[in-house]
Amino acid sequence: MNIPSRSHLVLIPSYNPGVRFLGTVREAMRAWQPVWVVVDGSTDGSAEALKALAHGDQNIRILTLPRNQGKGAAVLHGLRAAAAAGYTHVLTMDADGQHPADRIREFMAASHADPDAQILGLPVFGTRAPSARVHGRKLSNWCADLETLGEGIGDSLYGFRVYPVAPLLDIMERQPWMRGFDFDPEAAVRLCWRGIRPLNIPAPVKYFGPDEGGVSHFNYLRDNALLSWMHVRLTLEFVLRLPLLLWRKVRAASHSRALRSSRR
Repeated sequence: MNIPSRSHLVLIPSYNPGVRFLGTVREAMRAWQPVWVVVDGSTDGSAEALKALAHGDQNIRILTLPRNQGKGAAVLHGLRAAAAAGYTHVLTMDADGQHPADRIREFMAASHADPDAQILGLPVFGTRAPSARVHGRKLSNWCADLETLGEGIGDSLYGFRVYPVAPLLDIMERQPWMRGFDFDPEAAVRLCWRGIRPLNIPAPVKYFGPDEGGVSHFNYLRDNALLSWMHVRLTLEFVLRLPLLLWRKVRAASHSRALRSSRR
């Protein structure tokens, strides 16, 4: 049995997640404890099924929002509760089985080894992955690379990640964005702006068809418009931050050269 961590927890935002939901939660609990689930106004009965699963188990916590507010809002709700309980890091993963629960320990270990970093999943796509998902993310990745001066965000959209709680919570409390599908890319970019380095770890992603219980709430028109608006905002803010980002880049390069010289 896993010994519950006092610093790192698994945080699963959930909205009408489909039949793979309980299996996803069970797999996460086998890999790590504690596991917290934020039920984001679900209306499909998954909240009741989760409560039955969690009955008597202190290592799973259910947080409930009265209405659907979006992925970022659900994560923010979990971050506030995690900070209040003294946790320093959260691993976020989707509720529909797309993310690999068997990689949770690897990502948590990387976070323990480098607690000042954000641990970002780098998606490894199978042959069944929709081409629109595989190729459509390239523009967002290019924008994130520009907005951070090539800081090293391997994939801006993949939500299997370990975040340090304090800086991310501070970022989200200071502005009204990042409450929906725009959460993952904006979180990675803004954490880079805070000096939180990205560490990329490859991780497989699965896409399930409707006949396999797959559920997607992604709306191509609405969510692509949201992402476009997000990158417009970030690019404008990037221009204002550019002198500071360039100075930080030069300082880091100088520090790296000094280290190499000292080792000769």
